[in-house]
Amino acid sequence: MTSDIRHPTSDIASRANGSPPPRAIDLRAVTKTFGEGKAAVHALRGVDLHVEPSKLVMLVGPSGCGKTTLVSIISGVLENDGGTVEVFGERWADMSSDQRAARRGQILGYVFQSFNLIPTLTAIENTSVPLLVRGVSERESRRRAADALAEVGLADRLNAVPSELSGGQQQRVAIARALVGQPQLIVCDEPTAALDGRTGQQVLDLIHAASRGKDDAGRPRCVIVVTHDTRIFHYADQIIEMEDGRLKAKPSHHILEEAQEIPKFEGEAEKD
Repeated sequence: MTSDIRHPTSDIASRANGSPPPRAIDLRAVTKTFGEGKAAVHALRGVDLHVEPSKLVMLVGPSGCGKTTLVSIISGVLENDGGTVEVFGERWADMSSDQRAARRGQILGYVFQSFNLIPTLTAIENTSVPLLVRGVSERESRRRAADALAEVGLADRLNAVPSELSGGQQQRVAIARALVGQPQLIVCDEPTAALDGRTGQQVLDLIHAASRGKDDAGRPRCVIVVTHDTRIFHYADQIIEMEDGRLKAKPSHHILEEAQEIPKFEGEAEKD
C-alpha cells in the first residue's frame, strides 16, 4: 500500500490560501441504523474515515457488513443518523434535498456492476445522459461524450447499442458516462464482478487512470471502488476493510497478501 504522500497540486493550493486543502472524504463517528427496537439493524457503528485526493480506495468486506450503506452516505444518497460527513470540504447535512441532488450531479460519477445502460440508446447517447440532465446542450453533450468514449477506447463504437457490445465494452461505456461530467469523486460498485479476469484488469486500468485525473476545475479526483474481486486489489492506493458496520484498524493479512499479487493470464508475456 502506498503511504499518504502529498501531491504537488495540493501543496500549491495550501500555499495559495494559507490552509491545507480539504480531504476528499472526511467521516467522523458516522452511524446508521435501519428499523427500530429488536428489529433494528446497525449498519454503521461509529465510522471514522479520512481519504486524501488523488487516491484509489478499495472498500472490501463480506456481504452485509455495511459497504453499500457507507458509500451511499458518502455519495449523499443516504442520510447518516449521527456523526459528520464531509466530501471535499462540504457537508451534505448543510444542503436541502434539492441542493444535494444538484451537487451530486456536479461532483459525482458512478460505475455499476450491471452497467445500468439504457438498452435503446447508443453508446454516445448513454454517455451524454449526465450532461443532458445538467442542462448542457445536446450538441455539446454529444461532443464531450464522443471524447469520453475515445478515452476509453470506443471511438469506433459511438453508435452501437448495448446489445451490440461485449460486457467489457459496456463497462467502458459506463466508465465514459461516469467521466463525461469531469467529476471530483467517482464511486464504483463491483465494477469487475461481471467480467472475466483479463477484461477486469483492462477496466481497472481505466479506473486507476481516472483516479489520477482532475475535475473540470483542475482539482484532484478521488475514486472509491467497492469490491470482492481479489484480482484487482493491487490497483489500490488504500484498502479499507469493513466488518459488522465498522472499519478494521488495518486490512487482514490475507487481503494485504492478495494486494501484492498481480494476476497473469494465459498467453500473457511475463514482465520484468
